[in-house]
Amino acid sequence: MATPKFSRPDISFHLELKKRISDYFKEVGYSQTGNSQLFIKATVLVVAFLAFYVHLVFFTPHWAFALLECVILGALTASIGFNVMHDGAHGSFSRYQWLNKAAGMSINFLGANVFMWKTKHNVVHHSYTNVEGVDDDMNARPFLRLCPAQKRYKIHRFQHYYFLLTYSLLYLYWVFFTDYKKYVTQRVGLVPIQKMKVMDHISFWGFKLIHAALFIVLPIYVVGFLPWLVGFTVYGLFAGLMLTVVFQLAHSLEETAFPLPDVQTNKLEDEWAIHQLKTTANFATNNKVISWVLGGLNFQVEHHLFPKISHVHYPAISKIIKEACCEYNIPYLEHAKMRLAFWSHVKHLKMLGRA
Repeated sequence: MATPKFSRPDISFHLELKKRISDYFKEVGYSQTGNSQLFIKATVLVVAFLAFYVHLVFFTPHWAFALLECVILGALTASIGFNVMHDGAHGSFSRYQWLNKAAGMSINFLGANVFMWKTKHNVVHHSYTNVEGVDDDMNARPFLRLCPAQKRYKIHRFQHYYFLLTYSLLYLYWVFFTDYKKYVTQRVGLVPIQKMKVMDHISFWGFKLIHAALFIVLPIYVVGFLPWLVGFTVYGLFAGLMLTVVFQLAHSLEETAFPLPDVQTNKLEDEWAIHQLKTTANFATNNKVISWVLGGLNFQVEHHLFPKISHVHYPAISKIIKEACCEYNIPYLEHAKMRLAFWSHVKHLKMLGRA
């Protein structure tokens, strides 16, 4: 299956959006990348992560407090991914490329691999959002049916009851299976990854060994196998749950579309920007705590349209994008509260499980 093509209208809404956003940054005189606000947040998150890691491994508290700290460590892992790695991998963390590279490589210390991530996320997901058979982020088979084009199994009738359990497995599955699958097959789903250089191979295996040493070997040596197993499982499950729920609340809802290319032409109906607007939704954008923790990924519309702009600018440019959508009569999907987006996702799963 060849990757589909997007329509090319005579009057491009995407070009109009880019002009308006460019004019905004010229007017305010800001860089489109991160600023001191982001750098301070990144420092707080990384220092907090290191502090909880050291306390858990070398000064292990009573088991009840230890489990709570494992949950917090999982939340910090996800938040570093949202705030530091994500902007870095998109080249929007800083105006300096070496700093973007360093921020992006934070995912390597947390067990995953930034080289594989860039193909899966930056190239495939951002290009072909919600397109079944191409967007690998929609693939949770056979456990979940996330879009109408996927085959329905009897178990899916109950998926709106057990989906959180499946989501919680994402981080552990990602770190210990899917990265290796991509490495061996040299593909993300149907899409080939960029040819790996010698240093890419060394980085892949070197950081996998570092992660194993820091998160498996050392903790087992210090606290013992069973305490490590319980703690690491709680940590991994919570990180996976947080990572997956944020993604699903942006793309897998009652309101979002799941376009398929024309069978004859292999072309999608809309141009790329409009495709993104139909397949992506915001949630809780007025909640500053959620926006801070999630690295602005509750502003998914803005992120998908302008992935090279740092999330610290999303609240400002969201007003411009929303106004343009209103003028051109193009949908701008959002939920005022996170719980409303969550409920929409549950109803979406329920509908797909019984349809």
